[in-house]
Amino acid sequence: MLPGWPQTWWSYHKIMPLLAESYQVIVVELRGMGSSDKPMAGYSKKGMAGDVSALLDQLGIERTNIAGHDIGAAVAFSFAAHFPQKTEKLVLLDTPHPDENLYKLPMLPTGGGVHPWWVAFNQVRDLPEQVLEGRFHFVQNWLFDQLLEDKTAINAFDRQVYAQAYTSQDAIRASNGWYQTFPEDIDDSKGKRIEAPTLGIAGRAGYQMLSYALPPYIDQLDVKEIEGSGHFVQEERPLETIRFIQDFLG
Repeated sequence: MLPGWPQTWWSYHKIMPLLAESYQVIVVELRGMGSSDKPMAGYSKKGMAGDVSALLDQLGIERTNIAGHDIGAAVAFSFAAHFPQKTEKLVLLDTPHPDENLYKLPMLPTGGGVHPWWVAFNQVRDLPEQVLEGRFHFVQNWLFDQLLEDKTAINAFDRQVYAQAYTSQDAIRASNGWYQTFPEDIDDSKGKRIEAPTLGIAGRAGYQMLSYALPPYIDQLDVKEIEGSGHFVQEERPLETIRFIQDFLG
């Protein structure tokens, strides 16, 4: 399981124990995330999928079910695309892989839903980490409040965990690196097909996005909507998320 921005492995803490009753569960903090290294380069989704592949080799795991949320979903998609021999099944939580539809995102709010301004802001080099060092929790709390249906689903302790992980300049720079490679990610996804059976799980807005974005790349696809949930489905509706995953994996 791969977490996303602006979170860490802790985003799966509600569903890990229950999934571990039936499966071996490994949650990976991606390159640049949490306690993982934060090098100056290597943040393409294909490159980070290679990190996951190398980890599996080290652990002696030949094939795996892989799931991801947000940026982690993009890495999980890339893993299934570039390492099909290692992929049993793929689960994408509320986020597709970057493709050319990103270039259609409006620069200014259009009045429909939350305007994803951070996709552009995180492309800026050097400035975000200078402005947000020690203050990134303001961004996180705004995002959680805007993208959660139930704002209590990520509580004060959870928010403190995430804030601590993104408080330094290195952490902000590295996480922005995940966004700055989007042009490379878009090129890497062209012509790719996902062979593995794939499940998409999302809230209302994410369901529409996955239903539109994924079919051109995936033959065996099922997309499930979780009612009453925003972007952070595994924290906002953990039991429904687990049920869909368990039914899919068998």
